[in-house]
Amino acid sequence: MNPLPSVAILHYSAPPVIGGVEAVMAAHARLLVEAGYPTGIIAGRGAPDALPAGVEFIPIPLMDSQHPDILAVSAPLEVGTVPHIFAPLTRTLQETLSPVLRRYDFVIIHNVFTKHFNLPLTAALHRLLDAGTPAHAIAWCHDFTWGSPNSGHKVHPGDPWDLLRTRRADTAYVVVSEQRRQNLAELFACPPEKIVVGYNGVEPQSLLRLSAESMALIHRLDLFARDLILLMPVRVTQAKHIEYALRVVAALKAHIARPLVLLTGPPDPHDAASMAYYEALRALRQELGVEDAMRFVFESGPEPAAPYTIGLDVVGDLYRISDALFMPSHREGFGMPILEAGLVGLPVFCTNAVPAGVEIGGDDVVLFDPTMPPEAIAARIAAWAADSPQHALRRRVRQSYTWHAIFERVLVPLLQAKGTP
Repeated sequence: MNPLPSVAILHYSAPPVIGGVEAVMAAHARLLVEAGYPTGIIAGRGAPDALPAGVEFIPIPLMDSQHPDILAVSAPLEVGTVPHIFAPLTRTLQETLSPVLRRYDFVIIHNVFTKHFNLPLTAALHRLLDAGTPAHAIAWCHDFTWGSPNSGHKVHPGDPWDLLRTRRADTAYVVVSEQRRQNLAELFACPPEKIVVGYNGVEPQSLLRLSAESMALIHRLDLFARDLILLMPVRVTQAKHIEYALRVVAALKAHIARPLVLLTGPPDPHDAASMAYYEALRALRQELGVEDAMRFVFESGPEPAAPYTIGLDVVGDLYRISDALFMPSHREGFGMPILEAGLVGLPVFCTNAVPAGVEIGGDDVVLFDPTMPPEAIAARIAAWAADSPQHALRRRVRQSYTWHAIFERVLVPLLQAKGTP
């Protein structure tokens, strides 16, 4: 038996219908399935092949706001008349939804409790919840008709329109912004604390075109939780001055809570001197107490004891999720990473021993002497991070506003609390 509750997500329509609500539903459904929750989507329109794998799709055409019968009842409702077909439509929806919803522990109702697009559906759901079907409900409220400057004239005092401004004590209400929370609290005449804010999120893998291999590495190193990611896309050789990077990140910890220097290239496993240098770096890392702040991709594979190397495609992905390029080399013939960082818009901190940094980067990169005390360049990097609004927003989004972060912070607690706010 699955110890996790089953969850139904309900709306007028579902993907492949294009819309903001539909996109949120798909994100929630994917995360629920990945976390092991039995999940279904109930909608008037949609297609199973447009949904995340593992999500059951239950179509109920009369739930569609564009169903002919719903359009026929909506027109008189918008001008203040309840047509005679309203009650039969409500009863049909109630009878159709009842056996479906009884299969689930939770229902997440998107917009139906605050928008006027299918009032028979709104009324049917209220009746079902009055009867305890299902046991727990979450109303995810993106928009409200009452009080809307565009659609407020389409609702009128009395039943059934008042359902759209009635707060159920047995239902958790979630809105998508603090502004919406204030609006809904005024509409319900309740304390704002009774309403949960659940922001929309972003999916880094799709937005940044990250491969599955890259995402696995990102999760193993917990990269999205870092406060600063400095990328060193180099091999483990003495010319790269990696011991200096270790001392810089040790100094950074005095300024930044969770910095990381990430070195992508391997040592040469067939060269005893290269492997000896690598092991010496690992020993220095332990001595400095920065085991979590300086990571070699070489040691970060699915099997920690097995050497791990990555291709250029994964290196490219790491460029896109890092905050700055760091090259403390004391010898370079050219310095190709300078060009790569420039192409993806990554700030560059490199020594004046990197020809590409001096001759091509010029005033557009931060140059420093490889003999500069590590504490000095660490302070300079920290000052840049503190003063950059782009970095601040990037860090905040990746730490708190990915879909995964919002799922863990908002939706999981609601499911654990049985839906009560």
